[in-house]
Amino acid sequence: MKKLLKEKILESLSSVLPITAIVLLLSISIAPVSPGTMVLFLFGALLLILGMGLFTLGADLAMTPMGEGMGIEMSKSPRIIYPVIISFVFGVIITMAEPDLQVLAEQVPALPNIVLILSVAGGVGLFLMIAIARMFFEISLNRVLIFFYAIVFIVAAFAPDTFIPVSFDSGGVTTGPVTVPFIMSLGVGLAALKSGKHSREDSFGLVALCSIGPVLAVLILGIFYRPDSAVYKMAEAAEIVTTRDAALEFAGALPVYCHEVAVAILPITAMFLLFQAFTKRFRKRHILKITGGLIYTYAGLVLFLTGVNVGFMPAGQYLGAVIAGSGKSFLLIPVGALMGYFIVAAEPAIHVLNKQVEEVSSGAISAASMQKALSVGVAVSVGISLLRVLTGIPIIYFLVPGYALSLLLTFFVPKIYTGIAFDSGGVASGPMTATFLLPFTMGACEAVGGNILTNAFGVVAMVAMIPLITIQSLGLGSELRKRSRIRYLRNQFEQTEDIVLYFDE
Repeated sequence: MKKLLKEKILESLSSVLPITAIVLLLSISIAPVSPGTMVLFLFGALLLILGMGLFTLGADLAMTPMGEGMGIEMSKSPRIIYPVIISFVFGVIITMAEPDLQVLAEQVPALPNIVLILSVAGGVGLFLMIAIARMFFEISLNRVLIFFYAIVFIVAAFAPDTFIPVSFDSGGVTTGPVTVPFIMSLGVGLAALKSGKHSREDSFGLVALCSIGPVLAVLILGIFYRPDSAVYKMAEAAEIVTTRDAALEFAGALPVYCHEVAVAILPITAMFLLFQAFTKRFRKRHILKITGGLIYTYAGLVLFLTGVNVGFMPAGQYLGAVIAGSGKSFLLIPVGALMGYFIVAAEPAIHVLNKQVEEVSSGAISAASMQKALSVGVAVSVGISLLRVLTGIPIIYFLVPGYALSLLLTFFVPKIYTGIAFDSGGVASGPMTATFLLPFTMGACEAVGGNILTNAFGVVAMVAMIPLITIQSLGLGSELRKRSRIRYLRNQFEQTEDIVLYFDE
């Protein structure tokens, strides 16, 4: 176990170091940072490294076997009604407990917290039901995506323009680090007993559909509540004089995130205990392993969220404001793209996704190629988001053609890439995006005098959308190379046949 934990921490170290190095370089060049803010950032980076290492180990030990086990048992049901009802209840409970949703609710004062939370949770539960039903009835994922995204954009036409970015951002933050590993493993388990040729493709797509529910739910809320006053609360940098002040800042925040993560983990634990009581699927040693994994997951997520919220959020906002106000605001675009390229590697659920993709595809889609494609996609999305900050271009001008292209590509790429791509969008827009890239964008927007609600909000939505194109482009390139190889081998075979016939004659 110690060896495995060491490997996970080294992996997280390699993920966090690049973004840390970028911030340090910026702080001594174009964006000087106060010593207090830098100390908070460095302390946060240390917690991030340790937290992500513990979290990924916990996901391997607990979330993955729990999700797969529940999926396998649900797929044995002779009637679809039972898995569908269970999935709805699970979707609602786990979404209400998701820490990122609690944060989002606090930042939208025009809507009562409980109304927003229940609406989003209901949306996730409903679309998790739809995702499970799609797998049982073997309905093509791209048809389901096209149908529901068409509904989303029709509803968006009637929603307030100022609320559209918030709505699409909600789809990204809802599928957070607690829910994603479990939901993805649930999909693998549900597809495990299927012997059809599409069983691998059906392993993916649950996160993709679950990301649609919150967008639709919040758009509908926007229509009825007309929340023109919805705003995001800017992060305030703490007054740090000594390193002890920094330590006290983290110590003060630690109990808050201990509580938040406990609220997120306990419903999953309760559902697992009920599942085990009814099915007796896991033996004692497996239960002990899962229990240890839940402890690792809890500890890792507490450290991770404490690090990013206390250390990274103020630094991100400050850097964005300084660069935008330096007289060289155009530098926001390349700097933001560079940070986006490396920051996606620090998202905890990304490692779970990449590993699962490599395993399900039997190595045909490597974790390295997935990581590179996601990094490029997030870099482009952050660059576009900062272009919006500088120009004020409405986000809908990017979302409509972006999703149209994404859905068009579904007809030309292998189906497994479609599921992976749309799952990747929800996974890529995790806590690091919400607590560093979003404050960076908002700090820049405030410095240039832009509208934070319409111009800064939406970076999560862009991060969730662009990977849909890049991952499917990866699949399209793979398919074209495969076809080219087949044509080459066919030509070689035909030439060999001609030579044999020549000598026979």
